[in-house]
Amino acid sequence: MPVILVANPKGGVGKSTLATNIAGMLAWRGHKVMLGDVDKQQSSRRWLALRPPHLPQIQGWDFDGRDTVKPPKGVSHVVIDTPAGLDGKKLKLLYKLADKIIIPLQPSLFDIQASFDFVSHLHEQFRQPDQTKHRPELALVGMRAKEGTLSVDQLQHFLPQMNAPFLGFLRDTQNYVQLAARGLTLWDVAPGRVERDLQQWQPLVAWLERRHA
Repeated sequence: MPVILVANPKGGVGKSTLATNIAGMLAWRGHKVMLGDVDKQQSSRRWLALRPPHLPQIQGWDFDGRDTVKPPKGVSHVVIDTPAGLDGKKLKLLYKLADKIIIPLQPSLFDIQASFDFVSHLHEQFRQPDQTKHRPELALVGMRAKEGTLSVDQLQHFLPQMNAPFLGFLRDTQNYVQLAARGLTLWDVAPGRVERDLQQWQPLVAWLERRHA
């Protein structure tokens, strides 16, 4: 059962946008999906409460990130949304649960610096004696990107130093905002309406569906 952790200690980088759309994508592929929200703001949980009942079901998960718990039987995929400032014991616990960790970041100097430090910290976790048999895959996704801007160019120049694969940019569009307000994802509406966005998701979807070694 894959556990997908969406994490970045920087706030406002699009973690809930990624987590909810990943859960929606997996649900439309016929998986039994559970969406956990460790963030005190409970953005993903509130989104889930808005989700129309006729759409593929996504189950909520009452998990505060403090204790090691197992999802109930029948769940095939778990997606966990996390808070800003994630560190310490809670990060270590979530790290142990995760098979894949997706790190969203925005093309700004402060986000780049915070994300670089976070990736470095995760690689330090790899080297801990108790983690030698558990190494979740890491990947980066650029959020709210505007093509042709200096900030996007700056991020592209910095990416080789991040020591994690980059799965591409998701553009700055109102599609995500408008869909989230109705409990929807890109996969819940006509493909023609969000065609450009679905194309940008293809590398991320391929990475998510690849089996973890």
